[in-house]
Amino acid sequence: MILEVAILKVRPELVATFVPTFKQASAIISSMKGYIKHELQRCLEQEGQYILLVWWETLEDHEIGFRQSEQYQQWRKLLHHYYDPFPVVEHYERIEL
Repeated sequence: MILEVAILKVRPELVATFVPTFKQASAIISSMKGYIKHELQRCLEQEGQYILLVWWETLEDHEIGFRQSEQYQQWRKLLHHYYDPFPVVEHYERIEL
């Protein structure tokens, strides 16, 4: 299992519409092969900052299956104009302790 992590900095003038739009976009990502679950969390210290956590079965499910899909183009149209700067996306794997 892979965890995708992105810190999202939303343009101040768009904060009011971001969460409703993200809820709409959630239907897109949750329909993808390899998708497990996702969370969007709001930062308490930085207004307009969120963290997106998405669990995927494999890295390829995200990087190829989602990002190279027609559905990703819909996701991009809904959400990418909200971000400044554009988020860095990183992937993590769990370490068993």
